[in-house]
Amino acid sequence: MAIDWQPSASLETLRERARLMAKVRAFFAQRDVLEVETPVLGQGGSTDVHLVSLHTQARTGRGQRRLWLQTSPEFHMKRLLAAGSGPIFQLAKSFRDGEVGSRHNIEFTMLEWYRPQFTLEKLIDETATLIISLLPSFPGPVVHYRYRELFHTHLEVDPFTTSLDKLRSLAAERGQMSAKTLAGEGRETCLDLLMSMVIEPQLGKAELSVVVDYPANQAALARRHQDADGEWVASRFELYLNGIELANGYDELTDAAEQRARFAADNAERRRLGLPEVDVDERLLAALAHGIPEGAGVALGIDRLIQLALGKARLEDVLTFSTPIC
Repeated sequence: MAIDWQPSASLETLRERARLMAKVRAFFAQRDVLEVETPVLGQGGSTDVHLVSLHTQARTGRGQRRLWLQTSPEFHMKRLLAAGSGPIFQLAKSFRDGEVGSRHNIEFTMLEWYRPQFTLEKLIDETATLIISLLPSFPGPVVHYRYRELFHTHLEVDPFTTSLDKLRSLAAERGQMSAKTLAGEGRETCLDLLMSMVIEPQLGKAELSVVVDYPANQAALARRHQDADGEWVASRFELYLNGIELANGYDELTDAAEQRARFAADNAERRRLGLPEVDVDERLLAALAHGIPEGAGVALGIDRLIQLALGKARLEDVLTFSTPIC
């Protein structure tokens, strides 16, 4: 059998990719944001139950130890913030196991940046400005939606008050799966399924859609606040174009004790679901304890944005070489 050794993307596409990457760097250079490069291997991985981190055994001066391929450069970049770096950005190789498809690759490039003293609203504006600058035509207005509003509009349910049984039934119906499949799933899983299957495909049509006020248990490494209805929600946003999630931004959590508690809760949920636990990054927690500046940060899937900008059907069409899957 012949071995396919050719690049995934055409050479013309790779030249266009390089042009767009240069525009990204120019965008941040104009704003005095420092480009940094951090390791892809870390002491800890992402404890997020929806992500699968890759790890390896490495020989060090202290013997064998487990190191984690980073799902994003976030942990290392926050350590730089604690060291006084000021605003920083990075085009970083990141890894998420099992993510293969027209919009996914196990190894991908993440554009991530942090803005000390920025509000979430100011970062949303900057993110939208960057995205628009890379697209061949203006995608339309930037429209904000509250998470709760989207569930009312598209599913006629309230994500905060609707019973878990109702959410399971609805997720099974809309996902065309048996109710038994979701029998043991919690509220967050059902909401994630409904968001991805029903709502996300409707977002970003002739506009940039910004979603805010996610449930508080979806805060991850973001702060929490009370919304206009008095509900505790996550201080974060996601940005969509053509039904594709492009960016995920946080008003960054700076409380080390709270972050440790969230990591522990994630691993407890992993144990409940029969998933392997993930090592907690103690160096990140030490940096948070030392103190990082208040501010906001965002991760943007630059491969996806380039895919949209160049009108390509598959993510691999803009990658030099996609991850071999056979």
